[in-house]
Amino acid sequence: MSTATAAGSGSLSDLTAAAGRLQPALRILALSVSYLGFVYLANAYMVFWLEWPGVVALLGDAGLFGFAPPKEPLGSEVALAFLQIALYVAMVIAITVYVLRSRERTLHADAQTLSAIGAFIARAAFWTVLLVGLADAVVSFLRVEGLLVDIVGKSLAQDLGKSAFRAQVMHLPLMGVAIAISLFTRSVGFTWLALLVVVAELQIVILRFLFSYEQAFMADLVRYWYAALFLFASAYTLLHEGHVRVDVLYSGFGPRRRAWVNAIGAAILGAPVCWIVMTMGLANKFSIVSGPLLSFEVTQAGFGLYVKYMLAGYLLVFAVTMLLEFMASMLSNAGVLLEEADAPKSVAESDVHH
Repeated sequence: MSTATAAGSGSLSDLTAAAGRLQPALRILALSVSYLGFVYLANAYMVFWLEWPGVVALLGDAGLFGFAPPKEPLGSEVALAFLQIALYVAMVIAITVYVLRSRERTLHADAQTLSAIGAFIARAAFWTVLLVGLADAVVSFLRVEGLLVDIVGKSLAQDLGKSAFRAQVMHLPLMGVAIAISLFTRSVGFTWLALLVVVAELQIVILRFLFSYEQAFMADLVRYWYAALFLFASAYTLLHEGHVRVDVLYSGFGPRRRAWVNAIGAAILGAPVCWIVMTMGLANKFSIVSGPLLSFEVTQAGFGLYVKYMLAGYLLVFAVTMLLEFMASMLSNAGVLLEEADAPKSVAESDVHH
Protein backbone atom coordinates (compact mmCIF):
# COMPACT_ATOMS: atom_id res chain seq x y z
CA MET A 1 0.00 0.00 0.00
CA SER A 2 2.76 2.39 0.97
CA THR A 3 4.77 1.38 -2.09
CA ALA A 4 1.82 2.16 -4.38
CA THR A 5 1.29 5.46 -2.62
CA ALA A 6 4.95 6.32 -3.03
CA ALA A 7 4.81 5.37 -6.70
CA GLY A 8 1.72 7.50 -7.20
CA SER A 9 3.36 10.43 -5.44
CA GLY A 10 6.45 9.98 -7.58
CA SER A 11 4.40 10.00 -10.77
CA LEU A 12 2.52 13.09 -9.65
CA SER A 13 5.74 14.92 -8.82
CA ASP A 14 7.23 13.93 -12.18
CA LEU A 15 4.14 15.24 -13.95
CA THR A 16 4.27 18.47 -11.99
CA ALA A 17 7.95 18.92 -12.83
CA ALA A 18 7.30 18.25 -16.51
CA ALA A 19 4.45 20.75 -16.49
CA GLY A 20 6.71 23.29 -14.83
CA ARG A 21 9.27 22.89 -17.61
CA LEU A 22 6.67 23.05 -20.38
CA GLN A 23 4.86 26.13 -19.10
CA PRO A 24 7.66 28.69 -19.80
CA ALA A 25 8.22 27.23 -23.26
CA LEU A 26 4.52 27.60 -24.11
CA ARG A 27 4.50 31.18 -22.88
CA ILE A 28 7.58 32.10 -24.91
CA LEU A 29 6.10 30.46 -28.02
CA ALA A 30 2.70 32.13 -27.76
CA LEU A 31 4.02 35.59 -26.86
CA SER A 32 6.67 35.44 -29.59
CA VAL A 33 4.20 34.38 -32.28
CA SER A 34 1.88 37.21 -31.19
CA TYR A 35 4.26 40.10 -30.64
CA LEU A 36 6.48 39.34 -33.62
CA GLY A 37 3.41 40.13 -35.69
CA PHE A 38 3.66 43.74 -34.49
CA VAL A 39 7.37 43.76 -35.33
CA TYR A 40 6.55 42.50 -38.83
CA LEU A 41 4.00 45.28 -39.34
CA ALA A 42 6.49 47.86 -38.08
CA ASN A 43 9.07 46.54 -40.54
CA ALA A 44 6.53 46.72 -43.35
CA TYR A 45 5.93 50.38 -42.48
CA MET A 46 9.68 51.04 -42.53
CA VAL A 47 10.08 49.34 -45.92
CA PHE A 48 7.05 50.71 -47.77
CA TRP A 49 6.55 54.13 -46.20
CA LEU A 50 10.02 55.07 -44.91
CA GLU A 51 11.78 53.22 -47.77
CA TRP A 52 14.17 51.31 -45.56
CA PRO A 53 15.92 48.40 -47.31
CA GLY A 54 14.27 45.61 -45.32
CA VAL A 55 15.35 42.16 -44.25
CA VAL A 56 14.74 40.59 -47.66
CA ALA A 57 16.96 43.18 -49.37
CA LEU A 58 19.77 42.47 -46.91
CA LEU A 59 19.52 38.72 -47.49
CA GLY A 60 19.49 39.27 -51.25
CA ASP A 61 22.51 41.58 -51.02
CA ALA A 62 24.35 38.83 -49.15
CA GLY A 63 23.16 36.16 -51.61
CA LEU A 64 21.38 34.16 -48.90
CA PHE A 65 18.32 31.88 -49.15
CA GLY A 66 17.83 32.60 -52.85
CA PHE A 67 16.41 36.11 -52.41
CA ALA A 68 16.86 38.43 -55.36
CA PRO A 69 19.48 41.15 -54.80
CA PRO A 70 18.27 44.77 -54.53
CA LYS A 71 18.30 46.92 -57.69
CA GLU A 72 21.03 49.10 -56.17
CA PRO A 73 23.78 48.10 -53.71
CA LEU A 74 22.71 48.74 -50.14
CA GLY A 75 25.86 50.61 -49.10
CA SER A 76 25.26 52.67 -45.94
CA GLU A 77 21.70 51.33 -45.72
CA VAL A 78 23.04 48.04 -44.38
CA ALA A 79 22.87 49.49 -40.86
CA LEU A 80 19.14 50.11 -41.26
CA ALA A 81 18.60 46.59 -42.54
CA PHE A 82 20.50 45.15 -39.58
CA LEU A 83 18.39 47.29 -37.27
CA GLN A 84 15.24 45.78 -38.76
CA ILE A 85 16.58 42.28 -38.12
CA ALA A 86 17.61 43.32 -34.62
CA LEU A 87 14.01 44.24 -33.84
CA TYR A 88 12.96 40.61 -34.26
CA VAL A 89 15.85 39.32 -32.15
CA ALA A 90 15.29 41.95 -29.47
CA MET A 91 11.61 41.06 -29.22
CA VAL A 92 12.33 37.36 -28.71
CA ILE A 93 15.01 38.12 -26.11
CA ALA A 94 12.71 40.53 -24.26
CA ILE A 95 9.92 37.95 -24.20
CA THR A 96 12.28 35.23 -22.97
CA VAL A 97 13.62 37.44 -20.17
CA TYR A 98 10.09 38.46 -19.20
CA VAL A 99 8.90 34.85 -19.02
CA LEU A 100 11.91 33.66 -17.02
CA ARG A 101 11.49 36.52 -14.55
CA SER A 102 7.76 35.88 -14.10
CA ARG A 103 7.64 32.11 -13.72
CA GLU A 104 4.80 32.40 -11.23
CA ARG A 105 2.55 33.90 -13.90
CA THR A 106 0.06 31.40 -15.30
CA LEU A 107 -0.80 30.60 -18.89
CA HIS A 108 -4.31 31.86 -18.38
CA ALA A 109 -3.00 35.21 -17.13
CA ASP A 110 -0.98 35.65 -20.32
CA ALA A 111 -4.04 34.60 -22.32
CA GLN A 112 -6.02 37.38 -20.64
CA THR A 113 -3.33 39.90 -21.56
CA LEU A 114 -3.34 38.87 -25.23
CA SER A 115 -7.13 39.01 -25.36
CA ALA A 116 -7.12 42.45 -23.73
CA ILE A 117 -4.67 43.76 -26.36
CA GLY A 118 -6.83 42.31 -29.13
CA ALA A 119 -9.91 43.89 -27.56
CA PHE A 120 -8.24 47.30 -27.48
CA ILE A 121 -7.32 47.04 -31.17
CA ALA A 122 -10.88 46.00 -32.02
CA ARG A 123 -12.33 48.91 -29.99
CA ALA A 124 -10.05 51.40 -31.72
CA ALA A 125 -10.97 49.95 -35.11
CA PHE A 126 -14.68 50.14 -34.29
CA TRP A 127 -14.54 53.80 -33.31
CA THR A 128 -12.40 54.51 -36.36
CA VAL A 129 -14.92 53.13 -38.83
CA LEU A 130 -17.75 54.87 -37.01
CA LEU A 131 -16.14 58.33 -36.99
CA VAL A 132 -14.48 58.10 -40.40
CA GLY A 133 -17.61 56.65 -42.00
CA LEU A 134 -19.87 59.42 -40.73
CA ALA A 135 -17.40 62.22 -41.49
CA ASP A 136 -16.62 60.95 -44.99
CA ALA A 137 -20.31 60.48 -45.74
CA VAL A 138 -20.99 64.11 -44.77
CA VAL A 139 -18.18 65.40 -46.99
CA SER A 140 -19.32 63.23 -49.89
CA PHE A 141 -22.91 64.41 -49.49
CA LEU A 142 -21.83 68.05 -49.51
CA ARG A 143 -19.73 67.45 -52.63
CA VAL A 144 -22.63 65.78 -54.43
CA GLU A 145 -25.01 68.62 -53.61
CA GLY A 146 -22.48 71.33 -54.46
CA LEU A 147 -22.44 72.71 -50.94
CA LEU A 148 -18.87 71.92 -49.96
CA VAL A 149 -17.36 74.97 -51.69
CA ASP A 150 -19.74 77.32 -49.87
CA ILE A 151 -18.79 75.80 -46.50
CA VAL A 152 -15.00 75.28 -46.70
CA GLY A 153 -13.98 77.33 -49.72
CA LYS A 154 -12.94 76.38 -53.24
CA SER A 155 -9.31 75.50 -52.45
CA LEU A 156 -10.06 73.19 -49.52
CA ALA A 157 -12.99 71.65 -51.40
CA GLN A 158 -10.66 70.74 -54.25
CA ASP A 159 -8.13 69.28 -51.83
CA LEU A 160 -10.82 67.18 -50.15
CA GLY A 161 -11.45 65.64 -53.55
CA LYS A 162 -7.94 64.14 -53.40
CA SER A 163 -7.78 60.82 -51.60
CA ALA A 164 -4.33 61.33 -50.08
CA PHE A 165 -5.26 64.74 -48.71
CA ARG A 166 -8.56 63.60 -47.25
CA ALA A 167 -6.92 60.55 -45.66
CA GLN A 168 -4.12 62.52 -44.04
CA VAL A 169 -6.08 65.60 -42.98
CA MET A 170 -9.39 64.02 -42.00
CA HIS A 171 -9.08 60.24 -41.58
CA LEU A 172 -5.82 60.07 -39.61
CA PRO A 173 -6.87 62.64 -36.97
CA LEU A 174 -10.16 60.78 -36.54
CA MET A 175 -8.18 57.57 -36.03
CA GLY A 176 -6.32 59.34 -33.24
CA VAL A 177 -9.60 60.36 -31.66
CA ALA A 178 -10.85 56.78 -31.99
CA ILE A 179 -7.78 55.44 -30.19
CA ALA A 180 -8.27 57.99 -27.41
CA ILE A 181 -11.93 56.99 -27.02
CA SER A 182 -11.01 53.29 -26.92
CA LEU A 183 -8.74 53.99 -23.94
CA PHE A 184 -11.70 55.09 -21.85
CA THR A 185 -14.40 52.66 -22.93
CA ARG A 186 -14.58 48.90 -22.47
CA SER A 187 -17.39 48.24 -24.92
CA VAL A 188 -16.40 46.95 -28.35
CA GLY A 189 -19.68 48.14 -29.82
CA PHE A 190 -20.31 45.37 -32.34
CA THR A 191 -24.01 45.44 -31.51
CA TRP A 192 -24.14 49.13 -32.36
CA LEU A 193 -22.16 48.57 -35.54
CA ALA A 194 -24.70 45.94 -36.63
CA LEU A 195 -27.47 48.44 -35.93
CA LEU A 196 -25.66 51.10 -37.95
CA VAL A 197 -25.43 48.72 -40.91
CA VAL A 198 -29.19 48.16 -40.74
CA VAL A 199 -29.89 51.91 -40.45
CA ALA A 200 -27.57 52.70 -43.37
CA GLU A 201 -29.29 50.09 -45.54
CA LEU A 202 -32.73 51.27 -44.43
CA GLN A 203 -32.06 54.88 -45.40
CA ILE A 204 -31.01 53.68 -48.88
CA VAL A 205 -34.30 51.87 -49.29
CA ILE A 206 -36.38 54.80 -48.02
CA LEU A 207 -34.58 57.44 -50.08
CA ARG A 208 -34.53 55.31 -53.22
CA PHE A 209 -38.16 54.18 -53.30
CA LEU A 210 -39.86 57.14 -51.64
CA PHE A 211 -37.77 60.06 -52.88
CA SER A 212 -35.91 58.54 -55.88
CA TYR A 213 -32.65 59.74 -54.36
CA GLU A 214 -29.48 57.63 -54.22
CA GLN A 215 -25.78 58.41 -54.25
CA ALA A 216 -22.67 56.23 -54.47
CA PHE A 217 -21.46 57.11 -50.97
CA MET A 218 -24.61 55.60 -49.43
CA ALA A 219 -23.84 52.08 -50.67
CA ASP A 220 -20.14 52.58 -49.88
CA LEU A 221 -21.02 53.34 -46.26
CA VAL A 222 -22.97 50.07 -45.96
CA ARG A 223 -20.08 48.05 -47.38
CA TYR A 224 -17.60 49.92 -45.20
CA TRP A 225 -19.44 49.15 -41.97
CA TYR A 226 -20.51 45.68 -43.06
CA ALA A 227 -16.92 44.59 -43.76
CA ALA A 228 -15.81 46.02 -40.43
CA LEU A 229 -18.53 44.15 -38.56
CA PHE A 230 -17.42 40.75 -39.82
CA LEU A 231 -13.66 41.26 -39.73
CA PHE A 232 -13.43 43.09 -36.40
CA ALA A 233 -15.88 40.82 -34.58
CA SER A 234 -14.15 37.59 -35.59
CA ALA A 235 -11.73 37.51 -32.65
CA TYR A 236 -14.48 38.46 -30.20
CA THR A 237 -16.64 35.65 -31.57
CA LEU A 238 -13.75 33.20 -31.27
CA LEU A 239 -13.24 34.18 -27.64
CA HIS A 240 -16.85 33.45 -26.77
CA GLU A 241 -17.12 30.29 -28.88
CA GLY A 242 -19.62 31.99 -31.14
CA HIS A 243 -18.38 30.72 -34.51
CA VAL A 244 -20.54 28.13 -36.24
CA ARG A 245 -19.11 24.64 -35.76
CA VAL A 246 -19.77 21.61 -37.91
CA ASP A 247 -19.39 19.15 -35.05
CA VAL A 248 -18.98 15.47 -35.70
CA LEU A 249 -16.80 14.47 -32.79
CA TYR A 250 -16.06 17.66 -30.82
CA SER A 251 -19.45 18.00 -29.16
CA GLY A 252 -19.00 14.60 -27.52
CA PHE A 253 -15.55 15.33 -26.13
CA GLY A 254 -14.83 16.02 -22.48
CA PRO A 255 -13.15 19.22 -21.23
CA ARG A 256 -9.58 17.89 -21.53
CA ARG A 257 -10.04 16.46 -25.01
CA ARG A 258 -11.66 19.71 -26.13
CA ALA A 259 -8.72 21.59 -24.67
CA TRP A 260 -6.34 19.43 -26.73
CA VAL A 261 -8.32 20.10 -29.91
CA ASN A 262 -8.54 23.85 -29.28
CA ALA A 263 -4.88 24.26 -28.31
CA ILE A 264 -3.52 22.26 -31.24
CA GLY A 265 -5.98 23.81 -33.69
CA ALA A 266 -5.09 27.35 -32.61
CA ALA A 267 -1.35 26.68 -32.92
CA ILE A 268 -1.28 24.55 -36.08
CA LEU A 269 -4.23 25.89 -38.08
CA GLY A 270 -5.20 29.30 -36.72
CA ALA A 271 -1.93 31.20 -36.20
CA PRO A 272 -0.38 30.23 -39.58
CA VAL A 273 -3.42 31.57 -41.44
CA CYS A 274 -3.05 34.93 -39.70
CA TRP A 275 0.63 35.09 -40.59
CA ILE A 276 -0.15 34.16 -44.20
CA VAL A 277 -2.63 37.06 -44.42
CA MET A 278 -0.01 39.49 -43.12
CA THR A 279 2.92 38.23 -45.19
CA MET A 280 0.98 37.83 -48.43
CA GLY A 281 -0.84 41.12 -47.95
CA LEU A 282 2.42 43.00 -47.37
CA ALA A 283 4.73 40.99 -49.63
CA ASN A 284 5.59 43.98 -51.84
CA LYS A 285 4.33 47.44 -52.79
CA PHE A 286 1.68 46.00 -55.09
CA SER A 287 0.24 43.35 -52.76
CA ILE A 288 -3.43 43.23 -51.84
CA VAL A 289 -2.96 45.24 -48.62
CA SER A 290 0.11 47.41 -49.18
CA GLY A 291 -0.95 48.52 -52.67
CA PRO A 292 -4.26 50.17 -51.70
CA LEU A 293 -2.77 51.63 -48.51
CA LEU A 294 0.18 53.23 -50.31
CA SER A 295 -2.00 54.79 -53.00
CA PHE A 296 -4.98 55.66 -50.76
CA GLU A 297 -7.12 53.79 -53.25
CA VAL A 298 -10.72 54.94 -53.68
CA THR A 299 -13.74 53.67 -55.59
CA GLN A 300 -14.39 55.00 -59.08
CA ALA A 301 -18.15 55.36 -58.60
CA GLY A 302 -18.86 59.09 -58.68
CA PHE A 303 -18.64 60.90 -55.33
CA GLY A 304 -18.31 57.79 -53.20
CA LEU A 305 -16.53 57.43 -49.90
CA TYR A 306 -12.75 57.73 -49.93
CA VAL A 307 -12.25 54.72 -47.67
CA LYS A 308 -11.51 51.84 -50.04
CA TYR A 309 -7.87 51.78 -48.94
CA MET A 310 -9.07 51.23 -45.36
CA LEU A 311 -10.89 48.07 -46.43
CA ALA A 312 -7.47 46.60 -47.25
CA GLY A 313 -6.25 47.66 -43.81
CA TYR A 314 -9.18 45.77 -42.28
CA LEU A 315 -7.40 42.55 -43.28
CA LEU A 316 -4.46 43.48 -41.05
CA VAL A 317 -6.78 44.25 -38.13
CA PHE A 318 -8.45 40.88 -38.68
CA ALA A 319 -5.12 39.04 -38.86
CA VAL A 320 -3.64 40.69 -35.77
CA THR A 321 -6.70 40.34 -33.54
CA MET A 322 -7.27 36.74 -34.61
CA LEU A 323 -3.58 35.93 -34.06
CA LEU A 324 -3.76 37.33 -30.53
CA GLU A 325 -6.93 35.40 -29.81
CA PHE A 326 -5.61 32.16 -31.27
CA MET A 327 -2.53 32.39 -29.05
CA ALA A 328 -4.72 33.29 -26.08
CA SER A 329 -6.86 30.24 -26.80
CA MET A 330 -3.78 28.03 -27.02
CA LEU A 331 -2.49 29.28 -23.66
CA SER A 332 -5.88 29.09 -21.95
CA ASN A 333 -6.49 25.54 -23.12
CA ALA A 334 -2.92 24.54 -22.25
CA GLY A 335 -3.65 25.85 -18.77
CA VAL A 336 -6.61 23.47 -18.60
CA LEU A 337 -4.38 20.57 -19.61
CA LEU A 338 -1.72 21.52 -17.07
CA GLU A 339 -4.46 21.96 -14.43
CA GLU A 340 -3.46 25.46 -13.43
CA ALA A 341 -5.45 26.85 -10.53
CA ASP A 342 -6.95 29.80 -12.44
CA ALA A 343 -7.57 27.93 -15.69
CA PRO A 344 -11.24 27.92 -16.80
CA LYS A 345 -12.97 24.58 -17.10
CA SER A 346 -13.67 25.53 -20.72
CA VAL A 347 -12.91 28.45 -22.99
CA ALA A 348 -16.49 29.67 -22.76
CA GLU A 349 -16.06 30.11 -19.01
CA SER A 350 -13.08 32.44 -19.42
CA ASP A 351 -13.50 35.67 -17.53
CA VAL A 352 -11.86 37.76 -20.22
CA HIS A 353 -14.41 40.41 -21.18
CA HIS A 354 -14.18 42.71 -24.17
